[in-house]
Amino acid sequence: MDEYELMLTLVGLALLGAAWVPHLVKSNPLTFPLLFVAAGAVIYLLPLPLPPVKPVRYPLIAERLTELCVLVSLVGVGLRIDTRFGWRRWHLTWRLLGITMPITILAGLWLGYAWLGYGFATAVLLGAVMAPTDPVLASDVQVHAPGEGGEDPVRFALTSEAGLNDGLAFPFVGLAIALALATAGEPMDWGKWLALDVLWKVLGGLAIGLGVGYALMHLIFRSEREPTLSASSDGLTALAITLTVYGVAELAHTYGFLAVFVAALVVRQKESDHQYHKVLDTFAQQCEKLLMAVMLLLLGGALAGGILSRLSWREIVFALAFVLVVRPLAGWLALIGTDLRRGDRWAIAVFGVRGVGSLYYLAYAVNQAHFHDDEQLWAVVCLVVVLSIMLHGLSAAAVMRWLDRSRRGGRGRKPAQD
Repeated sequence: MDEYELMLTLVGLALLGAAWVPHLVKSNPLTFPLLFVAAGAVIYLLPLPLPPVKPVRYPLIAERLTELCVLVSLVGVGLRIDTRFGWRRWHLTWRLLGITMPITILAGLWLGYAWLGYGFATAVLLGAVMAPTDPVLASDVQVHAPGEGGEDPVRFALTSEAGLNDGLAFPFVGLAIALALATAGEPMDWGKWLALDVLWKVLGGLAIGLGVGYALMHLIFRSEREPTLSASSDGLTALAITLTVYGVAELAHTYGFLAVFVAALVVRQKESDHQYHKVLDTFAQQCEKLLMAVMLLLLGGALAGGILSRLSWREIVFALAFVLVVRPLAGWLALIGTDLRRGDRWAIAVFGVRGVGSLYYLAYAVNQAHFHDDEQLWAVVCLVVVLSIMLHGLSAAAVMRWLDRSRRGGRGRKPAQD
């Protein structure tokens, strides 16, 4: 059996499933990510001539594939948010970024260092990798398509958090890399890390996202030449936004993830009622489903190939604690003092799924520096991602439907306070 032709067949089936399965499982606790991970594991257990899924052996392939998946997801997230940017309107987002994210990083660092016995650089990397709320696997808790509403506090908070913290986790990944290089003999320059990795790359990413996003918005909607892009039905512009902004940001040595999300947000918030936003969103979602289907099948293949075989009971306890305790507690603490209903607060706290973004950051870091026992790191991060997929896959849709019914039934009543 020819390996190339077999892979083409599997990709075709994955595409068919990506288009078909989400409609079949709308009222089913078995979600698209859960089913595709299981399918990937079953396929790789069959005696077929498939290439091995070993990110430890092929870290560069793992980095590029996860990078593209996150990028397309970020532009889709930015294009779907209807809520106009504002410090007060986005106050839940700032709480999650300013409180939940640092607590999550510190908890991951402490557990990695004190509980798992990792070196300091590896523990910092573990905390940073676990920080991002994933935009790829969280469709059940994200806002609806442009102009369709559905931006209740839970969906808006989790969507906007996922859009921004995938870029804001980078300075801490950079810190872990710098510490690992220092362990290998290179001098640790804290001033360089603060000036370059924190200030320049974050502020530069925001500035490029705003500038290039505004230029693209002008080209799409405000060009005086006819026909304008917005008069077409070509969603390819969504991919153009992704690659153009990311390329410019990375060439300027800033954070491309941050720039892509900000640029998509700028494009979305200009001419917000224009139907072309739905065209862009539809194309972005199609690209996202394709890449996500491939990623999930490969994750299942990695599970079947024994990527979790290096786990000890300590790593299993860490993964369970992180998914069931660390993120929920960090999220809940950030939302103290808000006027959210108790159910909404807990939903935001619990449903911060870990996914492809965490896999990308790990692949990126191990390609930049040596960390102690890469195989064990891959095993524990993959376990956290799988547990997160299972928890959210089995509960998120049902919980969100319950919250929607509760919110409709409780209109006009004062939100519950703790």
